[in-house]
Amino acid sequence: MGLFDTFFKSTPIQVMDTVQVDMHNHLIYGVDDGSHDIEESIELIKGLIALGRKKIIMTPHIMSDFYKNGPDNILPRLKILKEEVKKAQLDVELEAAAEYYLDEDFVKLVEQDQPLLSFGKNYVLFETAFMNESRQLNSVVFEMKSRGYKPILAHPERYLYLHDDFEKYEALYERDILFQINILSLSGYYSNEIKKVAEKLIDAKMVNFVSSDCHSMKHIQELSKAVNTKYYKKLLDLPLLNNTLL
Repeated sequence: MGLFDTFFKSTPIQVMDTVQVDMHNHLIYGVDDGSHDIEESIELIKGLIALGRKKIIMTPHIMSDFYKNGPDNILPRLKILKEEVKKAQLDVELEAAAEYYLDEDFVKLVEQDQPLLSFGKNYVLFETAFMNESRQLNSVVFEMKSRGYKPILAHPERYLYLHDDFEKYEALYERDILFQINILSLSGYYSNEIKKVAEKLIDAKMVNFVSSDCHSMKHIQELSKAVNTKYYKKLLDLPLLNNTLL
């Protein structure tokens, strides 16, 4: 019996939402701080299916100092996971892209017009440092957009350098940077402050995507709580773009 079966045998999930596509998670095994092996990946995929997901776009970290990933090691693992999902007869579609960290290597990739791991309508998921604003944020967003990419800022509610002035969020959003918030933020999983910022973004209708950012079975367990929060239900009333990825 796997981790999924052990947990959900005693704690069944009641699916309460209509988000069918998870477009930010770390289920590709052995490449970052997410899933460690194929078996864990399959258990986590089962967990997201139980939450109603029909499609999972896996987004491993690409970060020059820690996770030197790319198509050469991400896509072969995607192929293996697709085969395992088929063997297990799981009703889910798998894709892979990446969560790029805004560092010098990413800036070079964009400036040199190297192909990025994107999904959907040329969406590119990226993140920044949590504590300090990157001086290159505006310029790299401009370069991405000029090359036809649509930048998605991962979990904006978690960046402490934005917390002191909501107008900073508004300025980014007005530049057509899409915002993706983490479901876990709505349960206070990261902190109450992050929860409040996520709620404020929802109230301002400044959310384009929502996703799990799932790394482990602990996250699956917490997701089953977060989807029952008041603000998650409020979030579902927004014109989210997740299901356009089907």
